[in-house]
Amino acid sequence: MSVESDQHWSGDVTSLLRIREGFRLADTDPGGKPGYDGKKHRGAADLAAGAAELDEYQERLFAESRTDATDASVLLVLQAMDSAGKGGIIRHVIGSVDPQGVALAAFKKPTDEERSHDFLWRIEKRVPQPGYIGVFDRSHYEDVLIGRVRQLAPPEEIERRYGAINDFEKRLTDAGTRVVKVMLHISSDEQRQRLGERLDRPDKYWKFNPGDVDERELWPQYMDAYQTVFDRTSTPHAPWHVVPANRKWYARLAVQALLLEALEEINPQWPVATFDVEVEKARLAAT
Repeated sequence: MSVESDQHWSGDVTSLLRIREGFRLADTDPGGKPGYDGKKHRGAADLAAGAAELDEYQERLFAESRTDATDASVLLVLQAMDSAGKGGIIRHVIGSVDPQGVALAAFKKPTDEERSHDFLWRIEKRVPQPGYIGVFDRSHYEDVLIGRVRQLAPPEEIERRYGAINDFEKRLTDAGTRVVKVMLHISSDEQRQRLGERLDRPDKYWKFNPGDVDERELWPQYMDAYQTVFDRTSTPHAPWHVVPANRKWYARLAVQALLLEALEEINPQWPVATFDVEVEKARLAAT
């Protein structure tokens, strides 16, 4: 990265957090901050510096797409166990850019209509258009995570979905979308603490879902399901990144850095004027 906010990273963030062959989720420390040399106060300063950079890249991407000069877009896929900080990423990272250039989709339990179609039907309708940063708050991966753990589909259907996901994401990248897939990785102990905070604060009751405790009881099964997802769907065109998320400030900084690297690869440019600037200045001055 060439941005100011990378001064405390010890290397390329994408490479640091990208899943490689032989990756084991069980060996990843949810409390770590791989590649970042600073502490929380420095992380806050770097996040602010990166926010200005991200805002400019997003505006350039949006502006360039208005002239049909590019088909490029970015899709951030956020997956995590409950309370891992997806909302904080959206608020503190995505929230730093102009909302008119953001397409946010929060996928919940499928409706009856959605269940009558293939699992990707509702997903394909929400992919970002050129010029946009798309965000999936949960995604098509729910269909091979909770779908597998809760046995919501037969094993052979779950197996089919891994291949369908890879094909879908290849179509996206071939069409110009940079897919940034992130799993926010928290520990079971950290989740217990965060859920407990929601129960201790009346202003957080609305965030608590009793079903979250039911899912906690299946923690090992979910970790196995995530491992299978990484093994089967981390591809050269759409690799997975695992971001330790026990430290909320680090997770936000890391996701911001991943987005910045994706946008730097696109390198959107301000559109050139399609009119004579000096002539228009003169016309304006005469009014």
